[in-house]
Amino acid sequence: MSTKEKILDAALTLFAENGYDGTSVEQIANIVGIKAPSLYKHYKGKEDILNSLIDSAEARYDEMFGSENHIGRIPESREGFIKVTMGRVSFTMRDPMIRKIRMLLVQEQFRNERISEVTTKHQLDGIQGMFAKIIKGMMDAGIVVKDDPNLLAVELTAPAVLQIARSDRQPQYEDECLECIERHLQHFCDSYMRHPMG
Repeated sequence: MSTKEKILDAALTLFAENGYDGTSVEQIANIVGIKAPSLYKHYKGKEDILNSLIDSAEARYDEMFGSENHIGRIPESREGFIKVTMGRVSFTMRDPMIRKIRMLLVQEQFRNERISEVTTKHQLDGIQGMFAKIIKGMMDAGIVVKDDPNLLAVELTAPAVLQIARSDRQPQYEDECLECIERHLQHFCDSYMRHPMG
């Protein structure tokens, strides 16, 4: 891991634990094992580190989870839909970087405009937009009954977002939260997909 990557890793841990304002450049440098002035060879300052973290997390999330512009292949069955969706949920709940970023977003969303926008994207607009496109594709394929894909996306994603937030607050309930999300997906499929499973 390069010094630049070590700085981001240390900063993410500290930001997630102590908040952005509660973390100093000196603390980040100490964890990395460098002097604070050396940190400025890699980043302009704490805000530059924060923006680099957000950019890095956005790229990772887009690649591993998806986005409105990167929805992946439209599932061809209920089983495929549940498998792909649970894979996405498992990634977002268990990936250490994404968990820490989410903790940072929750703490800082009221103090930083960019973080506020990223939080809304990942907990509301972006995830719902992505699933609206997936649901619309499945409607077009005759798998999902004709309805408003945007409303169905809200119905699908809202309970999952709440369960993920619970898992972040109370990690001991992670398995229970995953089970609840999977039951919700099954119910969604029973309600809106044309052919019952198995």
